[in-house]
Amino acid sequence: MTLLNTVLRLMLLLACWGLTDAHAAAADIEGVWASDARLCSKMFVKRGKSIVLAKDADQYGSGFVIDGSKIRGKLASCSIKTTKEDGALVHLIATCATDIMFSNVQLSVRVVDRNKLVRIFPGVSDMEMGYERCELK
Repeated sequence: MTLLNTVLRLMLLLACWGLTDAHAAAADIEGVWASDARLCSKMFVKRGKSIVLAKDADQYGSGFVIDGSKIRGKLASCSIKTTKEDGALVHLIATCATDIMFSNVQLSVRVVDRNKLVRIFPGVSDMEMGYERCELK
């Protein structure tokens, strides 16, 4: 019985560890992202408990906020429907709404590290957009 208990505990520990790693990796893309982190304070403002892009944010670069299953950008708000991780790549399918239409969008990012990610455009090998995490006070 001792060997069986040890094996079961080890399996439970490995299963929990795997779940923790998957959750941490998925959570790594949550946050406020800008094409230049030095300009975060000019691009984003707090509105209540939320952080949103400032009206003139596009003058300073590109940015967005990932908050749970929501992505907010300057021109669209999206709800993430599915997420698939493939190593450092995270593929998302989201339903997005602009002022004039709804659409399903596929987004792919490569996580460089905790504070950097690169949006990639599958099928367009030379096109990438880098983003840095904003640390807003």
